[in-house]
Amino acid sequence: MASPQGVALSAALRNLGLRVTASRLAVLAAVAEGDHLTADQVASAVRGRVGTISTQAVYDVLAALTRAGLTRRIEPAGSPARYETRVGDNHHHVVCRMCGAVSDIDGVLGEPPCVLPAESSGYVIDEAEVTFWGLCPTCQKTPNPHREETP
Repeated sequence: MASPQGVALSAALRNLGLRVTASRLAVLAAVAEGDHLTADQVASAVRGRVGTISTQAVYDVLAALTRAGLTRRIEPAGSPARYETRVGDNHHHVVCRMCGAVSDIDGVLGEPPCVLPAESSGYVIDEAEVTFWGLCPTCQKTPNPHREETP
């Protein structure tokens, strides 16, 4: 008997006209259960579920899922691309400068885009990506000789 999550993920793939395969289900489940995973982290999680799968196959599945709108690819500067299943809403990300942890931050307005440029150059703007940088709670407590301590 299939799990409720497996049934929901299969339906999501079918609803977008994608074939339901073991690799697509495993990749989508890994991203859904993960927290802004890199492709290598997704591949490792998928191998734990289905056994052997090439890294290229994982990249291909991630690309297909992103094109279909089931996953979102974010690319924080200086970091490999990361994937999430929180799509279609008005959220941004905060990245820790020390450990690279990524967390979601909701946008300030209810509808995208939550940030509007002063000039659109004729484009119809429908989305804004904002990345905030700082120190996560764990790294704030970690002594770092390269960081100036604040009183």
